[in-house]
Parts: sequence; C-alpha cells; structure tokens
Amino acid sequence: MSRANVVGIVQAGGKGSRMGVLTESRAKPALPFGGNYQLIDFPLSNLHHSGIDEVWLCVQYEAHSLLEQVAGGRPWELDRTRGGLRFVLPQETSAADTEDGFATGNADLLYRIRDTIRARGAEAVIVMSADHVYTLDYDEVLATHRAADAECTIVTTRCSREEASAHATVTARKDGTVTGFAYKPDQPTTSVVAAEIFVYRPDVLITALEELASKTEPQAQSGSDTGLGDFGEHLVPWFVERGRTVAHAMSGYWIDAGRPETYLQAHRDLISGDVAIDDPHWPILTHQPQRSAARISAGAVVVDSLVSNGAHILGTVRRSVIGPGVVVAAGAVVTDSIVFADTEIRAGASVSWSIVDERVVIGEGAGVGGRPRTRPVPTEKITILGMGARVARNATVPLGADVEPGRVVR
Repeated sequence: MSRANVVGIVQAGGKGSRMGVLTESRAKPALPFGGNYQLIDFPLSNLHHSGIDEVWLCVQYEAHSLLEQVAGGRPWELDRTRGGLRFVLPQETSAADTEDGFATGNADLLYRIRDTIRARGAEAVIVMSADHVYTLDYDEVLATHRAADAECTIVTTRCSREEASAHATVTARKDGTVTGFAYKPDQPTTSVVAAEIFVYRPDVLITALEELASKTEPQAQSGSDTGLGDFGEHLVPWFVERGRTVAHAMSGYWIDAGRPETYLQAHRDLISGDVAIDDPHWPILTHQPQRSAARISAGAVVVDSLVSNGAHILGTVRRSVIGPGVVVAAGAVVTDSIVFADTEIRAGASVSWSIVDERVVIGEGAGVGGRPRTRPVPTEKITILGMGARVARNATVPLGADVEPGRVVR
C-alpha cells in the first residue's frame, strides 16, 4: 500500500463541552499544550513524520481558532498544490434537529463526508481524534492493516481500569483479530483501550455508514441526526462483528487530553519527562508567533516547571506550565497549574490546581483554587478561569469553580 494513496482524516469535532469554559470560543484541538504547542500539533506532526502528506482536517465548531493555528499546513509541509492539508466542512443539519446544527459524533461526521471519501478513491483512510497527546508512526499501523488484509485496524493502548471506563475496551486473539469491543463499559474487564486511531478500507467504511444510517430512518433521510453517534456506538461494532478487524498495539505515552483532569495530568506528565515533544527524530511541530526569551528575575523561584517564551517570572512557580507572555509578579505563587498566554498574576496572589486561560488578570492578594485531597484529581476539584476573566484584589475563587470568560470576580 503506497502512502501516496492514503488519506489522514483528523476529526477536530464539534463543541468540546467537557472542557467547559476553555472551549467557549475555541475548538478543543486549539487548546494550548506545554506552553508553546496546541493539541492539534500532535496528529499533524505524527502524520508528517509518517510520510502521509494528504490530510483532511474536519472542522466545525469555532473553526477559525484552528485555521489560524494550522497556518495552511506550513509547519508540517502540507501547504502544497497536490495533496497537502484540506479543510473539510461536514454538512451541517438544522439546529432544530441537532445541537448547534453540527455532527453528533465522530461516526456521524464520517457519514456526512462519505461522498468526499468515495470520490477520493484512496486505498485506506486513517481516522484520528485531534485532542490526544502521543507519538506514533502511522506507517507501522498501515503495515499491520495490510498484512492482515483487514477492513478495520484499531490502534490500542493501555491505561488504568478506572480510566478504561471512559474509553472503548478491546480484546483480541494472539493473531490480532479483535473479538471483543465494549464502548465505555461501567466495569471494564481489560485495561486495553482504543486510542481512537483507526485505519479503514474506504469502500467498506462507506457501506457501513450507509447501512447503519438506513436503520435510523426517518432521521437520516430528513438530513438530521443519523443516529450513528460516536465510533464506539455502532460503527466499530459493525466492523468487529464481520471478523476482519485487527488490533495494533502502540507503545509509548498516550493520553486523551479532552477532559480537565486528563488535560492537567498530561501537563504533569510533560513536566516529569514522560511526554516527548522535542525528540530530534520525531519533534512535535507547531506554528507560533515569535517572542523574546523568558525572563527569570532575581528572587524568583521556579521548580519542576516549564516557562514559555516571553514570560516574566518574579515570584514562585512550582510544578506548573507557564504560557507565553505570562507575568508572575513578586510575591505571587503558582503551583500545580497551567497558565495560558498573556495572563498576569499580580503580587501576593496564589494559584493552585487551576487552569487559567489567556489574558486573565488575577489581582493582588487574590486566591485561586486550592489543594484537593483525593488522587487522581477529579474534574470538580480543578479551578478553571475562562479567557479574559478578572479576579479582583484579595478576592477568592474556590477549588473546583468555573469562571466564565470575561467575568469579574470580586
């Protein structure tokens, strides 16, 4: 199978409601990661290094935030006349039929672009989510797919049993044939889960989508919700039942960073060195505006943290990721937190177990967040401040609070 006849489909999806106020004005894959990167950089970089140079980026909700970030595909050498990066806008439904008029899941999204897939005539399509953190050579997955003459290949990874209930679990025979697939089971029987990366034979994929959608009449015929939902609800089980689906076990780090607790955990893993973003043989590429180097002033304390370009640290930063242009004033303390670009944390303020969006101002002596007593940290114990929010002098934002973008907390 030639990589020249393989299409990578990156599903940037609809509204990332699980991330709350952080995705009110941006697509979830446009969320910053590690200060200088965005989540979308991971699938695009993996595709680039794997030699797959025809990439379809499926965008819907707040598409502008992604279009600006990917810069026409230039950082990944996808700005070309033939192949390259293509923005695919799935047909929207009436807003009266489905929330916001968008596709209601990643399988539903594939159904809406099935004619585009059919017209392309590729030998294989690789479909992936855009909010996961990992490195993977997709060429190895294609080799597994080809050797098994599979209709569908599921990339799998391992996680804790507790976390497995948030994913699809996969069981397979020694030869790789998938024999069991459970979508978000209440009591997982295995820690092997789908990493939401799939290789499909396009003709069989289209057959599956149309056959499944036809069973949900009259919705599919009226152009509203097809009922296909996410991949694990109907689409992948359809493939598994046919007996020609195989698993490809990936090695190395992987995390679904699409929930506040996993997003924060991914940053903690980055700080600890578990996430490789600057491997010289497989670097994560990105589009970033130029800024001066970070400044660490005399008297500042920075421990087990990442500080991005243009930041100025005069206070204390521990186990945190500080974004570009952030100012942490003298006497301010930031611990176990992620702070996005151009935020100002003024003298005497404290920020702990928080995710702070862009252009937030935290006033002198203010307190944001706190220290949760449970591990792993649940979503309700992470404080999130939306873009442009302001916390007044000496005000308090309690642990687990969500502050809407632009809101002033007094």
